[in-house]
Amino acid sequence: MKNQTTMLGLFEKLFHNFNARAMKDATLSYKKHLDEGGKMMLAMGGAMSSAQMGITLAPMIKNEKIHAVSCTGANLEESVFRLVAHDSYKDYPDYRYFTKEDDEAILNRGERRVTDTSIPEEEAFRVMEPIILKYWKEAQEKGERYFPHEYFYKVLLSDELNGKYEGNPEACWLLEAAKKNLPIVVPGWEDSTLGNIFAGYCKAGELNPSIMKSGVEYMMYLYDQYKELSKGGPGIGFFQIGGGISGDFPICVVPSIKYDLKEEVRPWGYFCQISDSTTSYGSYSGATPNEKITWDKLTKHTPMFVIESDATIVAPFIFEAILNRYDISEK
Repeated sequence: MKNQTTMLGLFEKLFHNFNARAMKDATLSYKKHLDEGGKMMLAMGGAMSSAQMGITLAPMIKNEKIHAVSCTGANLEESVFRLVAHDSYKDYPDYRYFTKEDDEAILNRGERRVTDTSIPEEEAFRVMEPIILKYWKEAQEKGERYFPHEYFYKVLLSDELNGKYEGNPEACWLLEAAKKNLPIVVPGWEDSTLGNIFAGYCKAGELNPSIMKSGVEYMMYLYDQYKELSKGGPGIGFFQIGGGISGDFPICVVPSIKYDLKEEVRPWGYFCQISDSTTSYGSYSGATPNEKITWDKLTKHTPMFVIESDATIVAPFIFEAILNRYDISEK
């Protein structure tokens, strides 16, 4: 394999120092981890699904380069919103110059702005609400309980959305995850649009909150998933986009198994975080990886990388280099 003909080769040719070096080294180590039989968990915060991360993330899942996901409720639902309402999203590249009146006009048009793009309420939220509500009510009638992501899997694997796709299904990472029944944890799912809608139905007495499995149950589920995924090669690695609960929740599974269950557990076999949060006082997002050694989440032997940059730029580059799908040699 000639270096100049691949994305990985381009990394080795161009990226030598600072964040560029961190990106290159993290990518080469990620590939080595997989080549040696390891698995990888993706922890995804922010609004990556709205930023169309699925274009590269879905192929990563399809090609078994990512084996588990921890994400916010927003990233979970917005992957489907992009699928069913893609054509109704609007881009606002000049958002930095908006006035309060400009944003009020966006509100009055039934849009919800996320930086330079807006989620269309009527086309996205309201398309999904009656469909997923059907599954919530069905679970209640049968006395069944599921995790938030499992309800989404049910919708995506049924024919409920047939004819409703506006986006490319190959760019819907959650659809690809559903096909593989990929392990997912969604800590704090209630902090999402459909999570709020679910809470509203519960408050109105139409649904019982018990049909939705809890965050505690997600951790119990993760105990088992982690033990299984960490068996082969160098174990399971941790690739984190952003900070917050989507990262902090799953990485705690290792010390929890060790100290709370009092069982043997393999440490995380790799760690990389892409974040634009600089190191600061008390910030989890800005904490350096070696701080995690003191919490028994990582060890001094864990390959560790921090890329202080914009994940919407860096993550697709890394994913494409791992996928190695394109011949980029000069013609």
